[in-house]
Amino acid sequence: MFTTQSRYHDIERAEWTGEPGRTIVYARRRFLPSSAGVAPLSLHAVAGGDRLDNITARYLGDPTQFWRVADANDAMRPDDLTATVGRVLTIPSPSVGRP
Repeated sequence: MFTTQSRYHDIERAEWTGEPGRTIVYARRRFLPSSAGVAPLSLHAVAGGDRLDNITARYLGDPTQFWRVADANDAMRPDDLTATVGRVLTIPSPSVGRP
């Protein structure tokens, strides 16, 4: 259902049955994991014009992994991370969130 790099890959699936013969499979709600104990790969001070996808590409080599940086910084809204110039972001190791 989701690629191995997706934030939803390990989320439990559920089913909802509505009209007779119609079943919808969906991913259960994903809760923001605790960032306590995240060992940073690096720290990044936000500069004017920074975008989270570019920051993630620079440090993790994949712009689609922006959610790992959001999780490591307790951000429900990823765009909030780059809203304040000078904010220091924790960049987690690429293995954060994966067994």
